[in-house]
Order: sequence, then C-alpha cells, then structure tokens
Amino acid sequence: MNLQQLRYLNEVVRRGLNISDAANALYTSQPGVSKQIKLLEDELGIDIFVRNGKRIVAVTEPGKAVLDIAQRVLRETDNLRQVGQEFKQQDSGNLTIATTHTQARYALPRVVQQFTRRYPEVKLGLHQGNPTQIAEQVLSGEADIGIATESLALYDELVTLPCYEWHHCVVVPSKHPLLDEKRLTLKKLAQYPIITYDFAFTGRNKINQAFSEAEIEPNIALTAIDADVIKTYVELGLGVGIVAQMAFVPERDKHLRMLDAGHLFEASTTRIAIRRNQYLRGFGYHFIELFAPHLTRDVVAQALHLTK
Repeated sequence: MNLQQLRYLNEVVRRGLNISDAANALYTSQPGVSKQIKLLEDELGIDIFVRNGKRIVAVTEPGKAVLDIAQRVLRETDNLRQVGQEFKQQDSGNLTIATTHTQARYALPRVVQQFTRRYPEVKLGLHQGNPTQIAEQVLSGEADIGIATESLALYDELVTLPCYEWHHCVVVPSKHPLLDEKRLTLKKLAQYPIITYDFAFTGRNKINQAFSEAEIEPNIALTAIDADVIKTYVELGLGVGIVAQMAFVPERDKHLRMLDAGHLFEASTTRIAIRRNQYLRGFGYHFIELFAPHLTRDVVAQALHLTK
C-alpha cells in the first residue's frame, strides 16, 4: 500500500468513476491506474469497486470506508507538506480562493490588492463558481478557502465563519415609475418583471422567502449568476433588478438608479469556509483577516482545532 495508490483511488472517484479521465488528470496511463487499484484491492482483500466488465460502475460498501480513510490520509499528507513549506518558505507558495462572481467582482479586489503587495511570491488563484461548487472545491483540496453566501454552512466537513452581513437593493433605469414611490413595497415591486440571481446564488432564498411570506407571486422574468448581467438587462428595459447592494457602483452604473430594499429582504451573511482540520499557511490566515478583520488567526485556528 502506498500514497500513489490512494491518490489514484481518490481521483477515480472524483472523476465520476472514469478511469480514463482520472489517468489524464494524474498524467499517467489508464492501465497503470487500473493496475495500482487492483493491487490495493488484493492487498486489502476486498473489492473497492463494483465492475461491469472492465468498467467501474459503483463503489462497494467496504470501498466507501477505504475511500474515507484514503481521503483523510491524503489530507494529512498535504498538511505535512504545508507544515514544511510554512517554515521553509514562509512568504511564498500557493493560495486558491473559491468564490462567487459577486464576491470576486465587488468584495475581493481591495483584499487581493493588499495581499499581493504583502506577498508578491504567493501565487493567488481565484476560482469562480456556485456555492455548491465552491464547497466541493474546498472539500477536495482544490481550493484552500471558500467564500460565499449560500450553502456553505450545510457541510459538516467544513468550518464556516461569518464575515459580514449585506442587504439587497433594487436597481431600475433612470425615470422608472418606482423612483416616485416614497417607500418601496413588495406589492409594487411585483407589478414589474424582475431580474435577479439564479436560485443558488447571493441570497436568492431571502428574496423568495420575503415574497412567500407576503403571499405575493413575483414575476421572475430572468435569472443570472452575476450582478453585471442582471444590470445589463435592466438597462435594456427588460425589468427591474434585485442585486446585492455592494454590486451597485454609482460611478459605473450611471444609467441606473438604486432603491433601498433593506426593509423588504432579510440580511444575508457572507461566510468563509475551510476544510475541517486543514493546516492553513500563515498567509492564508492573513488573507482571511484582510477580508474580515474580526477573523484573526487565533479565532480561525481555534475554529479549526489547530494551534499556531
């Protein structure tokens, strides 16, 4: 039994039981992957996979237990590597952040700018995706830190910490009738086609919840995964937009007007997520503190059950 076999096993599962895809990702041959997994099965005396001919079609029950242990071993191996790098090259390495478009576009630029100035030798990567993809990337080790509003707290394997609260706003073209309203209501808003986030993104459940509790059926005309697309279609007159308030920038959105909607929709909370028991490099802690100053190294380390 060796780490290479565990990596092959883990990658096959990650690639949907496709050995060919796993071999390509590992820069090796398909027969090589199959041989190493078979050697591991022979050594353990169990079948890890259910096979139909040469095809792998499922993971066996004992295989699930093996996979769980293999993933823990690989995570701890990565932690060992990170410990070595921490003391060998404290201010160089890699840091990957998985986040949504809204966070990457509106919340992170200042943080990234400060971080890259402080750590010019750290290669920083930003992976954009929906909250489920973000959680999966952190769980798999593809990303070190996840930042999103929805879903992250649903994963027991992740440590999630609140960063900040934010509200939605309504954006409309200049001279839109809603601008004449003294106080915006859900009933008035529902009179117009609404353009807002896809269900998995940026507090959308809070929007649905507000209309549902008011027993009002909104006319959701169009959904998108980022605020820039939403604002583009609002400018074209296709409806009124509901976006995160941070996504409205007056000096850039000159053809639009913003209406406060803090009284209509419950506040949303952006969270950071880290894999439980992950060893986080010093510059990773610093990135989190730049993004959310109250999340100091001590606070995050305690949540991860780690010490300095």
